Amino acid sequence: MIEHTLSIIELPQLALAFIPVLLVIFIQYSWSLPQKKTIHALIRMLVQLLLVGFFLSYLFESNNAWIVLILLIIMILFSSRIALNNINAPKKTLFQRAVLAISLSSFLTLLVITQGVLQLSPWYQAQTLIPLAGMVFASSMNSVSLSGERFYAELANKKNYKEARNIAFQASIIPNVNALLAVGIVSLPGMMTGQILSGISPFIAARYQIMVMCMIFASAGISSAYFLYLSQPKDEKTI
Repeated sequence: MIEHTLSIIELPQLALAFIPVLLVIFIQYSWSLPQKKTIHALIRMLVQLLLVGFFLSYLFESNNAWIVLILLIIMILFSSRIALNNINAPKKTLFQRAVLAISLSSFLTLLVITQGVLQLSPWYQAQTLIPLAGMVFASSMNSVSLSGERFYAELANKKNYKEARNIAFQASIIPNVNALLAVGIVSLPGMMTGQILSGISPFIAARYQIMVMCMIFASAGISSAYFLYLSQPKDEKTI
């Protein structure tokens, strides 16, 4: 097999990636649509990723268990807060539920993946744990956001808890089910694509991607189910 090494992207080359992005912003402008949120999101993405690149370089070199643990907690808190953006309900109570739901699903899934599948030693091996944790937290965050928004919308439409819960749960896992159906046929997901580009055998990359897809689907489903369970009214005993 011919080995392939990715070239380093220089900043002038990286700037070219924003050309099609500017086209989308131009379309928003031409159609008299708001561009402020899009531009803010792009700037935030750029700053965050550049900063996290520097930070992760330090983190991977230090490989300190306490720093890794603190970073995981920060990631959970931020993902829990972001998950509530589109949910129309009291945020204080919801935040506690989101933290619990994301924490439970994420740590359970990561425990199985890192200690069962990958058998990481030490467990806080940052170069592997942090990227995987990021995928899991993002999946749980999106699932909680979708389930929460749909759940409270259904309650507002006079559905009882069980009906609202079931509808919300099904809605929250639709993106992940679609991803399972499309992977390998419609799309090559990020981790598999990255490994193939770096020269790893597609057969090995496929195994890692299967692990990631299971990890993302499980974390999404568990976090959504637990969040909805925590949202059960006290006067209803449905499980």
